[in-house]
Amino acid sequence: MLFSALISTHSLSRSLFVSGIKQKQQTQARNKVVPTSTITERRYGPFRRHPELFQDTFQKEWLHDDFLQISRAFEEGASEDQDPDTIHPDLLNKEMDGVYSLNVFNADFIRMFNNELRNFYRVSEAYKIPVRRPNSMNNYGVVVNEIGMRNILSSFQQTYLWPVARRLFPIQASQIDDHHSFLVRYNADEDLGLDMHKDDSDVTFNVCLGEEGFTGGKLTFCGMFGAPNHRQFVHTYQHQIGRAVLHLGSRRHGADDIESGNRTNLIIWNHNWEYRSRGGGRNVDYQPEEGPPSTVCLSYTHDRDYTAFKELPESVQTGQTQIRPWCPPVGTEYEGFRTSKATERVNANTTTKHDGVMKNQQEL
Repeated sequence: MLFSALISTHSLSRSLFVSGIKQKQQTQARNKVVPTSTITERRYGPFRRHPELFQDTFQKEWLHDDFLQISRAFEEGASEDQDPDTIHPDLLNKEMDGVYSLNVFNADFIRMFNNELRNFYRVSEAYKIPVRRPNSMNNYGVVVNEIGMRNILSSFQQTYLWPVARRLFPIQASQIDDHHSFLVRYNADEDLGLDMHKDDSDVTFNVCLGEEGFTGGKLTFCGMFGAPNHRQFVHTYQHQIGRAVLHLGSRRHGADDIESGNRTNLIIWNHNWEYRSRGGGRNVDYQPEEGPPSTVCLSYTHDRDYTAFKELPESVQTGQTQIRPWCPPVGTEYEGFRTSKATERVNANTTTKHDGVMKNQQEL
Protein backbone atom coordinates (compact mmCIF):
# COMPACT_ATOMS: atom_id res chain seq x y z
CA MET A 1 0.00 0.00 0.00
CA LEU A 2 2.85 2.39 0.92
CA PHE A 3 4.61 1.65 -2.38
CA SER A 4 1.40 2.36 -4.30
CA ALA A 5 0.96 5.64 -2.44
CA LEU A 6 4.51 6.67 -3.30
CA ILE A 7 3.96 5.82 -6.94
CA SER A 8 0.71 7.77 -6.91
CA THR A 9 2.40 10.83 -5.39
CA HIS A 10 5.23 10.64 -7.93
CA SER A 11 2.73 10.31 -10.77
CA LEU A 12 0.79 13.33 -9.54
CA SER A 13 3.93 15.45 -9.32
CA ARG A 14 5.02 14.28 -12.78
CA SER A 15 1.62 14.95 -14.36
CA LEU A 16 1.46 18.41 -12.82
CA PHE A 17 4.97 19.12 -14.11
CA VAL A 18 4.05 18.05 -17.65
CA SER A 19 0.87 20.09 -17.42
CA GLY A 20 2.95 23.08 -16.36
CA ILE A 21 5.28 22.71 -19.34
CA LYS A 22 2.33 22.61 -21.75
CA GLN A 23 0.75 25.69 -20.20
CA LYS A 24 3.90 27.81 -19.96
CA GLN A 25 3.35 29.56 -23.29
CA GLN A 26 -0.26 30.34 -22.35
CA THR A 27 0.93 31.73 -19.03
CA GLN A 28 3.56 33.90 -20.71
CA ALA A 29 0.95 35.21 -23.09
CA ARG A 30 -1.34 36.10 -20.20
CA ASN A 31 1.46 37.91 -18.38
CA LYS A 32 2.27 39.84 -21.55
CA VAL A 33 -1.18 41.41 -21.43
CA VAL A 34 -0.44 44.70 -19.74
CA PRO A 35 -3.26 45.62 -17.34
CA THR A 36 -4.72 49.08 -17.42
CA SER A 37 -2.07 51.35 -15.96
CA THR A 38 -2.74 52.64 -12.49
CA ILE A 39 -2.92 56.28 -11.50
CA THR A 40 0.34 55.71 -9.64
CA GLU A 41 2.07 54.34 -12.72
CA ARG A 42 0.88 57.16 -14.97
CA ARG A 43 1.83 59.91 -12.55
CA TYR A 44 5.23 58.44 -11.72
CA GLY A 45 6.13 57.72 -15.38
CA PRO A 46 7.81 61.08 -16.14
CA PHE A 47 10.07 60.76 -13.09
CA ARG A 48 11.57 57.32 -13.77
CA ARG A 49 15.33 57.07 -13.27
CA HIS A 50 15.95 53.70 -14.94
CA PRO A 51 13.64 53.07 -17.94
CA GLU A 52 15.07 49.56 -18.35
CA LEU A 53 13.23 48.50 -15.18
CA PHE A 54 9.91 49.30 -16.87
CA GLN A 55 10.44 47.27 -20.04
CA ASP A 56 9.07 43.82 -20.91
CA THR A 57 12.32 41.82 -20.64
CA PHE A 58 14.42 41.09 -17.57
CA GLN A 59 18.09 41.23 -18.56
CA LYS A 60 20.16 38.12 -17.95
CA GLU A 61 23.19 40.20 -16.96
CA TRP A 62 21.33 41.34 -13.82
CA LEU A 63 21.50 37.83 -12.35
CA HIS A 64 24.14 36.61 -9.92
CA ASP A 65 26.61 34.06 -11.32
CA ASP A 66 25.49 31.54 -8.69
CA PHE A 67 21.90 31.73 -9.91
CA LEU A 68 22.97 31.28 -13.52
CA GLN A 69 24.89 28.13 -12.59
CA ILE A 70 21.91 26.73 -10.67
CA SER A 71 19.56 27.58 -13.54
CA ARG A 72 21.81 25.89 -16.12
CA ALA A 73 22.15 22.79 -13.96
CA PHE A 74 18.39 22.48 -13.53
CA GLU A 75 17.63 23.07 -17.19
CA GLU A 76 20.46 21.22 -18.89
CA GLY A 77 22.45 18.90 -16.67
CA ALA A 78 20.01 17.34 -14.21
CA SER A 79 17.38 14.77 -15.04
CA GLU A 80 13.80 15.42 -13.98
CA ASP A 81 13.99 12.51 -11.51
CA GLN A 82 17.12 13.78 -9.76
CA ASP A 83 16.62 15.03 -6.21
CA PRO A 84 16.93 18.84 -6.50
CA ASP A 85 18.67 18.93 -3.12
CA THR A 86 21.65 17.22 -4.76
CA ILE A 87 21.93 19.77 -7.59
CA HIS A 88 24.55 22.37 -6.70
CA PRO A 89 24.13 22.07 -2.90
CA ASP A 90 27.12 24.43 -2.62
CA LEU A 91 25.08 27.22 -4.26
CA LEU A 92 21.49 26.25 -3.47
CA ASN A 93 21.29 26.00 0.29
CA LYS A 94 18.57 23.88 1.88
CA GLU A 95 17.79 25.89 5.00
CA MET A 96 15.29 23.25 6.14
CA ASP A 97 12.72 20.99 4.48
CA GLY A 98 10.87 23.14 1.96
CA VAL A 99 12.93 26.31 2.47
CA TYR A 100 15.84 27.18 0.18
CA SER A 101 18.17 30.15 -0.16
CA LEU A 102 20.33 31.24 -3.07
CA ASN A 103 22.05 34.29 -4.53
CA VAL A 104 19.84 35.75 -7.27
CA PHE A 105 20.62 39.37 -8.22
CA ASN A 106 24.02 40.96 -8.74
CA ALA A 107 25.23 44.22 -7.21
CA ASP A 108 24.49 46.30 -10.33
CA PHE A 109 20.82 45.32 -10.38
CA ILE A 110 20.41 45.84 -6.64
CA ARG A 111 21.98 49.31 -6.88
CA MET A 112 19.73 50.27 -9.79
CA PHE A 113 16.55 48.87 -8.23
CA ASN A 114 17.19 50.56 -4.89
CA ASN A 115 17.94 53.85 -6.62
CA GLU A 116 14.63 53.65 -8.49
CA LEU A 117 12.62 52.88 -5.38
CA ARG A 118 14.27 55.65 -3.36
CA ASN A 119 13.35 57.99 -6.18
CA PHE A 120 9.77 56.73 -6.14
CA TYR A 121 9.41 57.33 -2.40
CA ARG A 122 10.76 60.86 -2.80
CA VAL A 123 8.62 61.73 -5.82
CA SER A 124 5.42 60.15 -4.48
CA GLU A 125 5.73 62.18 -1.30
CA ALA A 126 6.62 65.43 -3.05
CA TYR A 127 3.84 65.18 -5.65
CA LYS A 128 1.24 63.39 -3.51
CA ILE A 129 1.18 60.33 -5.77
CA PRO A 130 -1.07 57.62 -4.25
CA VAL A 131 0.77 54.56 -2.97
CA ARG A 132 -0.95 51.23 -2.32
CA ARG A 133 0.62 49.26 0.49
CA PRO A 134 1.30 45.53 0.01
CA ASN A 135 -1.01 44.34 2.79
CA SER A 136 -2.56 45.39 6.04
CA MET A 137 0.52 44.43 8.05
CA ASN A 138 3.09 46.58 6.25
CA ASN A 139 2.67 50.34 6.45
CA TYR A 140 5.61 51.58 4.38
CA GLY A 141 5.94 49.11 1.51
CA VAL A 142 5.06 49.60 -2.16
CA VAL A 143 3.24 47.34 -4.63
CA VAL A 144 5.85 47.54 -7.39
CA ASN A 145 3.44 46.06 -9.97
CA GLU A 146 1.46 49.28 -9.68
CA ILE A 147 4.34 51.64 -10.39
CA GLY A 148 5.01 49.96 -13.74
CA MET A 149 7.23 46.96 -12.95
CA ARG A 150 4.72 44.16 -13.52
CA ASN A 151 6.00 43.22 -16.97
CA ILE A 152 9.67 43.04 -16.11
CA LEU A 153 8.95 40.95 -13.00
CA SER A 154 6.71 38.66 -15.05
CA SER A 155 9.66 38.20 -17.40
CA PHE A 156 11.95 37.33 -14.48
CA GLN A 157 9.31 35.00 -13.03
CA GLN A 158 8.63 33.04 -16.21
CA THR A 159 12.13 32.98 -17.70
CA TYR A 160 14.30 32.44 -14.64
CA LEU A 161 12.38 31.86 -11.41
CA TRP A 162 9.80 29.32 -12.57
CA PRO A 163 12.31 26.77 -14.01
CA VAL A 164 13.96 26.59 -10.57
CA ALA A 165 10.78 26.78 -8.47
CA ARG A 166 9.04 23.94 -10.36
CA ARG A 167 11.90 21.59 -9.48
CA LEU A 168 11.86 22.52 -5.82
CA PHE A 169 8.05 22.56 -5.51
CA PRO A 170 6.71 20.35 -8.35
CA ILE A 171 3.08 20.51 -7.22
CA GLN A 172 2.68 24.08 -6.03
CA ALA A 173 4.83 25.47 -8.87
CA SER A 174 3.76 23.05 -11.61
CA GLN A 175 2.80 26.25 -13.39
CA ILE A 176 2.96 29.89 -12.35
CA ASP A 177 0.32 32.18 -13.79
CA ASP A 178 0.52 35.47 -11.97
CA HIS A 179 2.20 37.37 -9.17
CA HIS A 180 1.70 40.00 -6.49
CA SER A 181 5.06 41.75 -6.15
CA PHE A 182 5.94 44.35 -3.58
CA LEU A 183 8.68 46.00 -1.59
CA VAL A 184 8.78 46.03 2.22
CA ARG A 185 11.08 48.11 4.37
CA TYR A 186 11.95 48.09 8.05
CA ASN A 187 13.73 50.54 10.34
CA ALA A 188 13.48 51.89 13.87
CA ASP A 189 11.18 54.78 12.84
CA GLU A 190 8.74 52.75 10.72
CA ASP A 191 7.78 49.06 10.72
CA LEU A 192 10.11 47.08 12.96
CA GLY A 193 9.05 43.58 11.95
CA LEU A 194 6.11 41.46 10.83
CA ASP A 195 3.78 39.31 12.92
CA MET A 196 3.55 35.56 12.30
CA HIS A 197 1.39 34.72 9.28
CA LYS A 198 1.13 32.65 6.14
CA ASP A 199 1.13 34.21 2.68
CA ASP A 200 -1.58 34.42 0.05
CA SER A 201 0.97 32.75 -2.19
CA ASP A 202 1.65 29.29 -3.51
CA VAL A 203 5.43 29.83 -3.65
CA THR A 204 7.02 32.90 -2.06
CA PHE A 205 10.22 34.53 -3.35
CA ASN A 206 11.81 36.93 -0.84
CA VAL A 207 15.09 38.69 -1.69
CA CYS A 208 16.95 41.15 0.52
CA LEU A 209 18.05 44.36 -1.20
CA GLY A 210 19.86 46.05 1.67
CA GLU A 211 20.94 48.34 3.12
CA GLU A 212 24.46 47.40 4.18
CA GLY A 213 24.98 47.29 7.93
CA PHE A 214 21.48 46.50 9.18
CA THR A 215 21.21 44.18 12.17
CA GLY A 216 18.34 41.99 13.35
CA GLY A 217 15.33 41.44 11.16
CA LYS A 218 15.77 37.68 10.84
CA LEU A 219 13.07 35.49 9.32
CA THR A 220 11.61 32.90 11.69
CA PHE A 221 10.00 29.77 10.22
CA CYS A 222 7.49 27.53 11.98
CA GLY A 223 5.30 24.64 10.79
CA MET A 224 2.95 24.22 7.86
CA PHE A 225 -0.62 25.50 8.02
CA GLY A 226 -2.91 22.93 9.63
CA ALA A 227 -0.11 20.58 10.69
CA PRO A 228 0.24 19.45 14.33
CA ASN A 229 3.45 21.54 14.53
CA HIS A 230 1.93 24.58 12.79
CA ARG A 231 3.06 26.83 15.66
CA GLN A 232 6.33 25.10 16.52
CA PHE A 233 9.71 26.75 15.80
CA VAL A 234 11.74 25.12 13.04
CA HIS A 235 14.38 27.51 11.70
CA THR A 236 15.76 31.06 11.70
CA TYR A 237 17.08 32.59 8.48
CA GLN A 238 19.47 35.56 8.40
CA HIS A 239 18.94 37.84 5.41
CA GLN A 240 21.91 38.62 3.17
CA ILE A 241 21.86 41.31 0.49
CA GLY A 242 21.20 39.82 -2.96
CA ARG A 243 20.23 36.45 -1.53
CA ALA A 244 16.66 35.14 -1.76
CA VAL A 245 14.70 32.62 0.22
CA LEU A 246 12.10 30.41 -1.51
CA HIS A 247 9.34 28.71 0.48
CA LEU A 248 5.70 27.68 0.33
CA GLY A 249 3.24 30.41 1.22
CA SER A 250 1.39 28.04 3.55
CA ARG A 251 4.30 27.88 6.00
CA ARG A 252 3.93 30.08 9.10
CA HIS A 253 6.70 32.64 9.31
CA GLY A 254 7.40 36.16 10.53
CA ALA A 255 10.02 38.91 10.42
CA ASP A 256 11.84 39.57 13.69
CA ASP A 257 12.24 43.19 14.72
CA ILE A 258 15.09 45.08 13.12
CA GLU A 259 17.68 46.27 15.64
CA SER A 260 19.52 48.93 13.65
CA GLY A 261 19.80 50.29 10.11
CA ASN A 262 17.38 49.80 7.23
CA ARG A 263 16.29 46.58 5.54
CA THR A 264 14.33 46.40 2.29
CA ASN A 265 13.12 43.25 0.56
CA LEU A 266 11.48 42.53 -2.77
CA ILE A 267 8.80 39.86 -2.36
CA ILE A 268 7.04 38.00 -5.16
CA TRP A 269 3.94 35.99 -4.29
CA ASN A 270 3.66 33.44 -7.09
CA HIS A 271 0.20 32.17 -7.94
CA ASN A 272 -0.72 28.84 -9.59
CA TRP A 273 -4.39 29.14 -10.54
CA GLU A 274 -4.81 25.47 -11.49
CA TYR A 275 -3.44 24.40 -8.10
CA ARG A 276 -5.67 26.93 -6.36
CA SER A 277 -8.74 25.73 -8.22
CA ARG A 278 -8.29 22.43 -6.35
CA GLY A 279 -8.03 24.16 -2.97
CA GLY A 280 -4.29 24.76 -2.93
CA GLY A 281 -2.60 25.23 0.41
CA ARG A 282 -5.90 26.03 2.10
CA ASN A 283 -7.46 22.67 1.34
CA VAL A 284 -6.12 20.97 4.45
CA ASP A 285 -7.64 18.98 7.27
CA TYR A 286 -6.52 21.03 10.27
CA GLN A 287 -4.88 18.64 12.75
CA PRO A 288 -4.98 18.94 16.55
CA GLU A 289 -1.90 20.74 17.81
CA GLU A 290 0.81 18.58 19.31
CA GLY A 291 1.45 20.88 22.25
CA PRO A 292 1.74 24.50 23.42
CA PRO A 293 3.19 26.81 20.76
CA SER A 294 6.77 28.03 20.64
CA THR A 295 6.67 31.60 21.88
CA VAL A 296 8.54 32.84 18.78
CA CYS A 297 5.78 31.33 16.62
CA LEU A 298 2.91 33.14 18.33
CA SER A 299 0.82 35.61 16.35
CA TYR A 300 -0.99 38.44 18.14
CA THR A 301 -3.12 38.86 15.00
CA HIS A 302 -4.28 35.25 14.73
CA ASP A 303 -3.76 33.28 17.95
CA ARG A 304 -6.51 32.85 20.53
CA ASP A 305 -4.03 31.99 23.27
CA TYR A 306 -1.49 34.74 22.58
CA THR A 307 -2.03 36.52 25.91
CA ALA A 308 -1.53 33.29 27.81
CA PHE A 309 2.14 33.68 26.87
CA LYS A 310 2.75 37.34 25.95
CA GLU A 311 1.36 40.84 26.38
CA LEU A 312 -0.50 42.24 23.39
CA PRO A 313 1.35 45.03 21.54
CA GLU A 314 0.37 48.55 22.55
CA SER A 315 -1.16 49.20 19.13
CA VAL A 316 -3.62 46.34 19.74
CA GLN A 317 -4.43 47.41 23.27
CA THR A 318 -5.20 50.96 22.11
CA GLY A 319 -7.29 49.77 19.18
CA GLN A 320 -4.95 51.07 16.46
CA THR A 321 -4.37 47.54 15.21
CA GLN A 322 -7.42 45.36 14.67
CA ILE A 323 -7.09 41.62 15.27
CA ARG A 324 -9.39 38.61 14.91
CA PRO A 325 -7.90 35.62 16.69
CA TRP A 326 -8.96 32.26 15.24
CA CYS A 327 -6.00 29.90 15.76
CA PRO A 328 -6.17 27.11 16.62
CA PRO A 329 -9.69 26.43 15.32
CA VAL A 330 -12.14 25.21 17.93
CA GLY A 331 -11.72 21.46 18.38
CA THR A 332 -8.01 21.37 17.43
CA GLU A 333 -6.54 22.85 20.62
CA TYR A 334 -3.58 21.21 22.35
CA GLU A 335 -4.09 19.63 25.76
CA GLY A 336 -4.18 22.34 28.43
CA PHE A 337 -5.08 25.09 25.94
CA ARG A 338 -6.04 28.31 27.63
CA THR A 339 -6.93 31.78 26.48
CA SER A 340 -7.45 34.89 28.59
CA LYS A 341 -10.00 37.60 29.23
CA ALA A 342 -7.87 40.08 27.26
CA THR A 343 -8.05 37.96 24.15
CA GLU A 344 -11.71 37.21 24.70
CA ARG A 345 -12.50 40.93 24.89
CA VAL A 346 -10.64 41.65 21.66
CA ASN A 347 -12.30 38.66 20.02
CA ALA A 348 -15.81 39.33 21.34
CA ASN A 349 -17.28 40.35 17.99
CA THR A 350 -15.32 38.01 15.73
CA THR A 351 -15.43 34.43 14.59
CA THR A 352 -12.95 31.78 15.71
CA LYS A 353 -12.38 30.11 12.36
CA HIS A 354 -10.17 31.69 9.73
CA ASP A 355 -7.61 30.56 7.20
CA GLY A 356 -4.87 32.85 8.57
CA VAL A 357 -3.67 34.14 5.19
CA MET A 358 -1.96 37.50 4.84
CA LYS A 359 -3.92 38.93 1.92
CA ASN A 360 -2.97 41.65 -0.56
CA GLN A 361 -4.85 44.48 1.13
CA GLN A 362 -6.57 43.19 4.22
CA GLU A 363 -5.45 40.57 6.69
CA LEU A 364 -8.99 39.49 7.51
